[in-house]
Formats: sequence, structure tokens, C-alpha cells
Amino acid sequence: MTTQIAPAPKGSGQQAGRAPESDNAGSGNAVEARGIVKHFGATKALDGVDLTVRQGTVLGVLGPNGAGKTTLIRILSTLLKPDAGTAVVGGYDVLRQPKQLRRTIGLTGQYASVDELLSGAENLYLIGRLLDLPAKQAKARAAELLERFSLTEAAGRPAKTYSGGMRRRLDLAASMIGRPRVLYLDEPTTGLDPRTRNEVWEEVQRMVADGATVLLTTQYMEEAEQLATDLTVIDRGQVIANGTVDGLKQQVGGQTLQVRPSHPAELPEMAGCLAERGISATVTDTGLLAVPITGDAQLTEVIGVLGGRGFGVAGIDTVVPSLDEVFLALTNKPTAAQTAEEADR
Repeated sequence: MTTQIAPAPKGSGQQAGRAPESDNAGSGNAVEARGIVKHFGATKALDGVDLTVRQGTVLGVLGPNGAGKTTLIRILSTLLKPDAGTAVVGGYDVLRQPKQLRRTIGLTGQYASVDELLSGAENLYLIGRLLDLPAKQAKARAAELLERFSLTEAAGRPAKTYSGGMRRRLDLAASMIGRPRVLYLDEPTTGLDPRTRNEVWEEVQRMVADGATVLLTTQYMEEAEQLATDLTVIDRGQVIANGTVDGLKQQVGGQTLQVRPSHPAELPEMAGCLAERGISATVTDTGLLAVPITGDAQLTEVIGVLGGRGFGVAGIDTVVPSLDEVFLALTNKPTAAQTAEEADR
């Protein structure tokens, strides 16, 4: 689904296709949400969500299915009203200034939504004109995006003849045609092949380099690592973690030193030797000695202890948890509300 941004009023004096500057757009944050709550009947989809997206960055929002990610995007794009809380996007209040806010954003939802009777070029040209771009500029921008998303050869064909992946790429191009200041991408590359996914990533990076801000929800950890400046993890309608990719990895597990002995039979003795020095070590199923460390000093200490006792080392390596492992570790933990509920029982 692509949200259409309302055109600027005629005679407003603003640059065509660009959002008007708001009075409080210089706060340094493109998106600020506080205490967002949303119910659907008895289901609490969002339970006091706080969110901050710095201008000119990509915030990756991770969470399992049903965590509340799409509901949050729909609230921040004025498609849903929150039951409680406040949100400001591009300097505009979601509830009090929805029309002005819509001029600052682009949105690509989870499913492609294009006019199937129009050609790819006509779809993009139409949206450009709705954004009040001059006809020549709308046509040029449409051609530029068709090329970037490998749709030039199909530009004249009706969208109903496009494959699912082609429609998805056209939908993404539509959300970018007006160069929005804030772009919401709700699982944008689901179902795309690796080459097309890379094209989407390149275009997002290009927009951010030009000053745009992106709020990205994704199930692909590789995508989050590739694009996101910061990460927010949501589970059961609550924010359970914030930070950079590296910061969350350190929060969950830090580094692990993996030692491969010259003589595998010595593994238990090596682990015992380290335990005598207060250093925790585990013998893995793959014949390695795994030692959690927090820095180079510990690495040097471990190697020094083992070498001092005459153990032979065939190889060493340091590894950090993958983002998949971080995600699983975080979302398997109970939320604060669940912990409190358990305590009351």
C-alpha cells in the first residue's frame, strides 16, 4: 500500500513536491512518539510505546508477527488514531495537524497497491502530479525511478500484467517519487529476490544521504544490519530494547573467544585451568573452548593462562552474537507487564 501525500495548496509558494517547513521541525528528531496505546477490542496492540527517530537516519523496528509494528506505522501516518499518547512527525502533531503531516511522509505498506489499469509509468506520473510536481518534472522522476527499480522495459505495460515482485517495486517507487522527508517502509522487501532487495536498499541509502529519514519495519535481520542506524525491538505491544546493532549485541552477549586446542583431549583440563582463575569456559560440541570476554585484556589473559600451563592452541577466533540471536534472546524474555503479572499471582 502506498500512501498518497496531499498536494500543496496552489499559491503556497513552497517548492513543488516538497513538504512545507513546520515551525518546530528543527528539534533534531524527525519522529517523536510518547506513550502510544491502541486497543482493538480486548486486544491491546500497543501498550505505551515510546519511539524516537533522529533526522537523517534509519530506525529499524524489529518484532515478531503481531508485535504491533504495523499498527504503530499506521498511527504515525495518520491512518489510525491512538487511544492514548502523542506523536509528532516532521514537526507536525499526528492528531492536530494530520493534513500538514501527510505532506511530509511516504508510506509503503506490506502489500503492493497500484492502479492495475494504468501502466507503470502512468502510475508514477499520476502520483507525481498529485504531489503537485510540474508535468515535466513528474515524468522525469517517474523515468528515473523506473530505471532504478529495473522497470523501464515494462514501463508502458498495464500494472495488471506485472509479476508480484514487479508490483512491489512499483509500489516502492511510488512512495519515493515525491522525495518525502520521512519515509515509512513496512516490511518493504518481503517476497523480493536478492537483486531487487539490493536495489531497494541502495535507493533507501541514497534517500538518507539526501537528508530523508526512514522508519523501517522488517523481519530480515540482514536488512536491519544493512540499513539501520538504530534499532527498536517491539514485542507484545511494548518496546523491549533500543540501541545500535553493535550495542544490542553487546547487551545480549558480548564477544565469545573460541579456542581450538592442538590436542582435543585436553579440553576439559583447559576449562578447569581457566576456572581456577575465575574465568568461565565451556567445552562446545564442535571441539572448541568457548570463553565469554568483554575486551582485549581478557583475551590476552586467557591466552596467557593457557600458554603458561603448556597447552597447545591450534587456533583462536572471536565471535559476536548474530542479530538473529539477539532478536530471539530479546523476544523470548517476558515483558515488564508480564513480569508484574507473574509477581501478583
